Amino acid sequence: MSKEIKAQQIIYKIINPLINLLVKIGVTPNMITTVGLLLNIVACVIFIIGAKFGERNDMTYVGWGGFTILIAGLFDMIDGRLARIGNMSSTFGALYDSVLDRYSEMVMFLGICYYLVAQSFFLSSLFAFIALIGSMMVSYTRARAEGLGIDCSVGMMQRPARVVTIGAAAMFCGIFYYFFGNVGPIRLATSPLIVFETITIF
Repeated sequence: MSKEIKAQQIIYKIINPLINLLVKIGVTPNMITTVGLLLNIVACVIFIIGAKFGERNDMTYVGWGGFTILIAGLFDMIDGRLARIGNMSSTFGALYDSVLDRYSEMVMFLGICYYLVAQSFFLSSLFAFIALIGSMMVSYTRARAEGLGIDCSVGMMQRPARVVTIGAAAMFCGIFYYFFGNVGPIRLATSPLIVFETITIF
């Protein structure tokens, strides 16, 4: 059993009581999926506001954007689990989840790229854009392989790992800035992300 699966099982044990509560009150997986997208839009807006009103080396907005991305990622875990536990799985729900996941990632990277370009972190913005392409290619490769009957549920940068890496790195920048002042942009996250995404694709 991989470390990623073990970590996922631990998280499931923690959130299962919440899942059971959501089932009881009638919350559907599609509602959770929609909230996840909305939270990613909020994260994007935070990055844009930071680009407009924050100083070049002020990572406060980046930190809050990263925190919001992590919360949105939690909702992304909840929707699938809710569908299974609540016996609410459907073909439409699976398609809806996949489509909104792609929109969520694009919106997230849009906010990050906008922030980095507006703050003149051009090299970092290039890395973020390449990471976006890699993210889309990982998802496309997996979907295409499954359509051809090939098991492709492997790799180091599946969506949960990408979300945690970007969100945690952005939040770390904000926390580091709060305590120590100046800190470099989130190129620290996007650089290895590009490498691992490429490995995952192939």
